[in-house]
Amino acid sequence: MTQTAPPRVRAEIDLAALRANVRTLRAHAPTAAFMAVVKADGYGHGMLPCARAALEAGATWVGTATPEEALALRAAGIDAPLMCWLWTPGGPWREAVEAGLDISVSGTWALREVTAAARAATRTARVQLKADTGLGRNGCMPKDWPELVAESLRAEADGLVQVTGLWSHFACADEPGHPSVQAQLDVFRDMVAYAEEQGIRPEVRHIANSPATLTRPDTHFDLVRPGIAMYGISPSPEIGAPQDFGLRPVMTLTAALASVKHAPAQHGVSYGHHYTTPGATTLGLVPAGYGDGIPRHASGTGPVLVGGKLRTVAGRIAMDQFVVDLGGDEPEVGSEAVLFGPGDQGEPTAEDWARAAGTIGYEIVTRIGSRVPRVHVDKGPND
Repeated sequence: MTQTAPPRVRAEIDLAALRANVRTLRAHAPTAAFMAVVKADGYGHGMLPCARAALEAGATWVGTATPEEALALRAAGIDAPLMCWLWTPGGPWREAVEAGLDISVSGTWALREVTAAARAATRTARVQLKADTGLGRNGCMPKDWPELVAESLRAEADGLVQVTGLWSHFACADEPGHPSVQAQLDVFRDMVAYAEEQGIRPEVRHIANSPATLTRPDTHFDLVRPGIAMYGISPSPEIGAPQDFGLRPVMTLTAALASVKHAPAQHGVSYGHHYTTPGATTLGLVPAGYGDGIPRHASGTGPVLVGGKLRTVAGRIAMDQFVVDLGGDEPEVGSEAVLFGPGDQGEPTAEDWARAAGTIGYEIVTRIGSRVPRVHVDKGPND
């Protein structure tokens, strides 16, 4: 049966915009391979459709955080080089080896687990050694690097692993000029040089995330790893909006008004009555809340476009709904409320919501929940 009623809420994902973003980012790093990072369900945009679209636009690698994400992509037919980097003891090492995944190794414990899996699978494991050059999260510390390199070379000699990559991750690349960026780059160069002097022959060396891809050509090495920029969100709003980098936001989040009603002056709105109507007005009910990923921290500040006018969340955002003060306007029930999109029709952007909630654009799109359907379309900027 054809659905004619407007959906409660939906996230429209413009794959044409994503492909255009990939081509733009590739132009910033023309000599490097391109890894499309699709972790966390493609930053909320849909992991598999986004991976396919990125590969169509010239990406040559795909990256995920967890092995489960990478294995799901393999099972769905993604046969490009595929890397995953967030491992815990007892993870699906053998399945990853058998699927030909590139497995990130940050310490000798992980190398031992992957070599055991390679023996069990009677297949050489593809591993990439991660260096902690100053981020302080995952990765091997410089003092432990010689031991990890030596054990990796022994495992290579035994035919258990092939070291396909050497890599790291920046802490502050989204803050151009931050001294840690150059400091980390220097440490990375030293750690790569040591590994290669010892006999490691990687296919790829990489450290550039989205902001480094856009602003630091000297970090590109053999491969770049754009994540958020691929989805059209600026990784560094302080130095430019998406359009300043030639990028277009991919996700548009809309809802259908569930109620439009008149309210008198001094009428309390939502939990705690943190908002009361300043005069007689109309209230519109947006049927989406923090259960859908709308940040409660944007209560009273989140922007919404209704009837061609920008409105603001009135009072608390609840689990399933929030209210906007329509100022006497009377759109029909079912009318569209645009929470965020590319911004070219006057609607707010994910970055606007990030400012309203005191967070970053990454979180706004990634947190949109699973009960919000993703509708993948091919629109592009002129449709």
